[in-house]
Amino acid sequence: MAKKILIVDDSPAESRLMQSLLQTAGYSAISLSDPLRIEQVAATERPNLILLDVVMPGRNGFQACRDLKRSQEFSAIPIVLVSSKNGESDRFWGLQQGADGYVIKPFTGEQLVGEVHRVIG
Repeated sequence: MAKKILIVDDSPAESRLMQSLLQTAGYSAISLSDPLRIEQVAATERPNLILLDVVMPGRNGFQACRDLKRSQEFSAIPIVLVSSKNGESDRFWGLQQGADGYVIKPFTGEQLVGEVHRVIG
């Protein structure tokens, strides 16, 4: 059974790209554009990993990561932040919020799939 990945990104093009790369690598991927619905979808889908964009309207990825990691129900789900914020301080801050990994946009398929594989196998 393929491991399920929830992609949370407000850009449909980015979501489609990540979904395609992950499915080609043998993962099952579903996408969500509304960061306010992560918990609702995660409760239903039970993903093995969440790929989380950082810059989104309404709730940024840092906030969402922090909320998920503080939640008893979702804290065990690994999170990889995916962002165009490429400063060392951004990566540090993301990991401080509980993220298990950080991928910088634009990324190659090898970078994205490699980080997913590193985190969940």
